[in-house]
Amino acid sequence: MTKRLRAVVLFAGLAISLRGDHLGATQHSKSAAPAPIPSLILSANKVFIANGGGDESLFDMPQYSGGPDRLYNEFYAAMKSWGRYELVSTPGDADLVFEIRLTTVQPMESAPLGGQNPRYDSQFHLAIRDVKTHETLWGLTEHAQTAILQGNRDRNFELALTAILSELRKIAGPAPATAKNGTTAPN
Repeated sequence: MTKRLRAVVLFAGLAISLRGDHLGATQHSKSAAPAPIPSLILSANKVFIANGGGDESLFDMPQYSGGPDRLYNEFYAAMKSWGRYELVSTPGDADLVFEIRLTTVQPMESAPLGGQNPRYDSQFHLAIRDVKTHETLWGLTEHAQTAILQGNRDRNFELALTAILSELRKIAGPAPATAKNGTTAPN
């Protein structure tokens, strides 16, 4: 074996052993404890839902049926039926503002869909803001999978909305229990 080949083999072995040591150290390290959820999200009773808008009609080729306010309308209806928060008509009456927004971007063309059906990345974003400070307390983003057929795009829209609502329910906790007379039971 030549000196050069021996050096390459030695260097490759050293690189593999160092990478192995690094991976072993990473696997043995503990993950950080979960950070607390802001107490205002857990204690709030009243929420104003803001339509953060959307650009889903990118290039005058809407990806989803139902128009540009579809996400806002469906999110509002889901929040109302959940019952966790009382929905109010002005931010001044609320403890929190939930701003829902749909952003659709067209990344570089992809091979499977290219040409007539360019790929889009639809992002559903929910920002939870403190009414008093206007600070964002929490943010959630879900992506709707791209599809060629309109029916599949609309189904993927619903799946992304369901995912963002599911994440919100995990963060905010369950809806308050109601007593037999229809009033909220004390905690």
